[in-house]
Amino acid sequence: MVTAITKGLSLAHEIYADRGRRVRELRKAGKKVVGYICLYPPVELITALGLVPFRVFGDMSEPITAADRVSTTVVCPFLRSIIDLGLKGKFNFLDGIVGAHTCDIGMTMIIAFRDSAIETPFTHFIDVPHTDQAAAIDYFEGQINSFKRHLEEFAGEKITDDKLKKAVELHNKQRKLVRDLYDLRKSDPPMLTSMENLEIMVSLFSLPVEEGNDLLEEVIREVKERKVTPAKKKARLLVWGPVFDNTSLYELIENADANVVVDDTCVGTRAFWADVKPPYDLHSIAQRYLVDIKCPRTYRQSEPGEIKRDYDKDLDSRFNYIKKAVTDWHVNGIILQSVKYCDTHGYEVPNLRHYFDKLGIPNIYIEHDYSERSLAPIKTRVEAFVETLG
Repeated sequence: MVTAITKGLSLAHEIYADRGRRVRELRKAGKKVVGYICLYPPVELITALGLVPFRVFGDMSEPITAADRVSTTVVCPFLRSIIDLGLKGKFNFLDGIVGAHTCDIGMTMIIAFRDSAIETPFTHFIDVPHTDQAAAIDYFEGQINSFKRHLEEFAGEKITDDKLKKAVELHNKQRKLVRDLYDLRKSDPPMLTSMENLEIMVSLFSLPVEEGNDLLEEVIREVKERKVTPAKKKARLLVWGPVFDNTSLYELIENADANVVVDDTCVGTRAFWADVKPPYDLHSIAQRYLVDIKCPRTYRQSEPGEIKRDYDKDLDSRFNYIKKAVTDWHVNGIILQSVKYCDTHGYEVPNLRHYFDKLGIPNIYIEHDYSERSLAPIKTRVEAFVETLG
């Protein structure tokens, strides 16, 4: 007999297997669904208007064919996969799409998506600065305000201060619950596998925030009460990198006698670790998204405006949050992973490896083309790396 406490993980698994199922139901019931690409469109504004935010991912199991008509093959395969799925009608439940200048390819891809892949009543592009200085935050606040006005025009109503505050509180609650979820993996062995965790995270990007919060509360309760836990393994790993929305890599790693106990990816901690701080206005939202999200696409230095640079000091300013995660989750090895042609993350790898080498933390870099078939050659390298941690 399946009791109520078993519904969390099974529901996450179902949503992971069919991400569009719930939003199609909501759209049929009269809700409007707004897709967004990457982490930088502020979802609080979408929620504040009663719209449903839906983060757009690619599909590693779907060969890219249709996208060849509108994009070259030597660019980010994740973004090409999104274009491909759009051309194949896989996002026909979207009423709008929002993109942001996360990288130059990301900027051009949202235009290609809009013009070639899918026609929606609402399309918006947010220009995101690449520094976290005060002038950049002010500029980004202006971009968010422009997005707000356009979204209000689309929805036919205004975002009041009260609506925005309630939306921020809902999303902050979700971020706190995600941090609670990750705490379950600090034990040895962890209480939650990385595959289970990723299915939950992908589900959160596929649901209205209220339903996502209910799912998280159910999952956390279920995991704490279940009797069977993941096995204790040789290695406790941190995985770093850009978007990874498929459990296949984590399954490969965990089959190599390792537990992935924490991550720094934009489908994991990077998306949820920072809250919007009071007074919950557009400036505090700009601060959260531009400064507090730790993505390589934003340039940081230890002392903004300094002409004479201290390389090691800058590295510590940029990466000490990862060092803290290594300590808090008792990590003994790091896998740096990225997709081909992702210059944003690829250029960060030498700095990261230098930083971790100085700290004495074993690490390895692997690259793939955002397809399940590309992971097979990685298997031996991961196994060999885990062996060195024994």
